[in-house]
Amino acid sequence: MKIFSELMWFFKQEKKAYLRGVFVLLIVAVLQVIPPRIVGIVIDEIDKNTLTGRQLLGWIAVLVLAALSMYVLRFVWRVSIFGSSNKLARLTRSRLFEHFTNLPMSFYQRKRTGDLMAHATNDIQAIQQTAGFGVLSLFDSLSQGTIVIIAMLLINWKLAIIVLLPLPIMAILANFYGGMLFKSFHLAQEAFSNMNDRTHESINGVKVIKSFGQEKEEIAAFIKQAEDVTAKNYTVARIDGLFDPTISMISGICFLLSFGFGGYYVTQNVITIGALISFTTYLGLLIWPMLAFGFLFNVVERGSASYSRIKTLLAEEVEIADEMDVINATPSGDLHFMIDSFTYPNETIPVLKNVHFHINKGETLGVVGKTGAGKSTLLKLLVRAFDLTDGNIIFGDHRITRFKLSNLRKSVGYVPQDNFLFSTTIRENIAFAKTDLALEAVMEAATLANIHRDIEEFSDGYETIVGERGVALSGGQKQRIAIARALLLNTEVLILDDSLSAVDAKTEEIIISNLRQNRLDKTTIITSHRLSAVKHSQQIIVFDEGEIAQIGTHEELMRQQGWYKEMYLKQQLEESIDQDVLTQDMNIDYTK
Repeated sequence: MKIFSELMWFFKQEKKAYLRGVFVLLIVAVLQVIPPRIVGIVIDEIDKNTLTGRQLLGWIAVLVLAALSMYVLRFVWRVSIFGSSNKLARLTRSRLFEHFTNLPMSFYQRKRTGDLMAHATNDIQAIQQTAGFGVLSLFDSLSQGTIVIIAMLLINWKLAIIVLLPLPIMAILANFYGGMLFKSFHLAQEAFSNMNDRTHESINGVKVIKSFGQEKEEIAAFIKQAEDVTAKNYTVARIDGLFDPTISMISGICFLLSFGFGGYYVTQNVITIGALISFTTYLGLLIWPMLAFGFLFNVVERGSASYSRIKTLLAEEVEIADEMDVINATPSGDLHFMIDSFTYPNETIPVLKNVHFHINKGETLGVVGKTGAGKSTLLKLLVRAFDLTDGNIIFGDHRITRFKLSNLRKSVGYVPQDNFLFSTTIRENIAFAKTDLALEAVMEAATLANIHRDIEEFSDGYETIVGERGVALSGGQKQRIAIARALLLNTEVLILDDSLSAVDAKTEEIIISNLRQNRLDKTTIITSHRLSAVKHSQQIIVFDEGEIAQIGTHEELMRQQGWYKEMYLKQQLEESIDQDVLTQDMNIDYTK
């Protein structure tokens, strides 16, 4: 029952609704003992041959009134208790989702999407059941059980004690089953999370699966995972299945004792036949509290297992947070990078060392270097995906940590290489952060990103559904839509993190030219493996193993002997060879 104390914060929040529901349950429990008692009285009157028509109509009127009252009151407690449990589900799901959005990237490197989805669905549903059906089972079993037992004691206390003797055995067994159920349900939920994650990965990677002809292997792996989920849920079902037979056996013993000793008391004139019928009917009413007691353990153990999983997620630390005295203003101005060293959490080798440079407002910075040299890490530090511990980044006149995190990120438009598109229309993807803008503004951003003509060629134009993660588009189209999305914000800083890798050289040149003309007073940072994308930058930084190996303009770097000059000449030669091959191919007469 620990789960109820852990959810006390919510019960206090919704105390009016729960108190109303519990009070109504108590009234219903009282009303339920009236019909059996009336039946017993009527039977005794018939046995004595003293029942009149007027008395019978009176008792019928009381039964009808009790039935109508219970009908209305049962509606009230359902709305009060189950309505509140729905609020808990909504609140928990909202808190969990908000927490997900605030957690650092390192969290998503450790956790799987399918597992997080299982937390947000099955686990929250189990918690909702605890706050709804669990509360109902607890108070309904206590109120109805207590009142029915009192009614039985009033008929004959000796017979009541005899009949109720087996009940402690049921309580002991139910507690034992509950402990087993908690462990089994926890394992079943973990198995479901694994299957959920497998399904998510398989659907997202269906192109790769088909390309490598791994359909049979994937199906076999999924079947194995599904069988594991079935086996663990079967274990839960077997333990869950012990409750009903146990309760049925105990209630059967109670009925046996009732008929045996009750019949004896009737023959001895200790109680009347009508009283025995009322007593037996009360015993029938006692079956529901016993069943509810069993359901209670079931629901509570499931909810407890799920709540512990949700608490573990909510306990994950938000590593990136606002300082106590943040500046509630939009950052603007020059950028000063003064990074002495940066090491990723739980790692020992620094990724960046001695990175010191300056970007004037309105300039374009090119960042190049080998794969893994630290380019993307530098950009992640600017948007505070991670925080520096040895050094500072100054934006304008303040450290970036002095600005409100939301304001900082609103001032930086970030386009990663592996961009993400939502499974909605092209227009909604471009206007993701500004949904109220007119189509003309969306089209203008698309034109700057050189994707407007491509969009117009689609049958539905800007209303074309791109599919999950933009599956209906090419890599270059997805990158340009992501660039248009960032351009629409017109942020102080625009970051293109190798986000031109999937477009051809001509398209790249058009986009870079558009950026230079339309972002004269805004800062732009471009990282790229293709050096033609950064050659027009006012400043180019060459990274090597986390350090600045070279820095300068394109012309200055070409006068130096180093990685930049070697790579630029190599890429120019490759482009020249490709162009020659293409020209020769076009001149071949295939009709001969």
